[in-house]
Amino acid sequence: MIEYKGYTGVFEFDSSIDAFHGRVLGLQDVVTFEGSSVEELRCEMEESVEDYLALCAEVGKDPERPYRGEFLVRTTPEVHRAVASAAEAEGVSLNAWVETTISAIADQRRVAPAPPTGASKRAIKKTKRTTAKQRK
Repeated sequence: MIEYKGYTGVFEFDSSIDAFHGRVLGLQDVVTFEGSSVEELRCEMEESVEDYLALCAEVGKDPERPYRGEFLVRTTPEVHRAVASAAEAEGVSLNAWVETTISAIADQRRVAPAPPTGASKRAIKKTKRTTAKQRK
């Protein structure tokens, strides 16, 4: 992942262009970038975000912010009851309990990301094979 001005970009190898292709997460607008190295990806993402912000200013539109700090969670009544009980037992609001709990999980994943699954594993294997071929 790459971060710039509060925007987060992710990327993967695209064998059809023999480079990495990335996109900015959390927007309805589409902001993409590509490059053949991490340095190039970083520069291209920064340029794409700057272009997006300039375009928004030009047309008089507020740029989307990827995350407002709020989201709705739908769950079963049983899970809702269990979480509310846990929060009450700890003497905190439901919102504070959920924020603390998911922050701890997010922090753990930042340190040790969960292993990739499905398409991500295939993309990683494909990237490793391509990189190994390039070295030869």
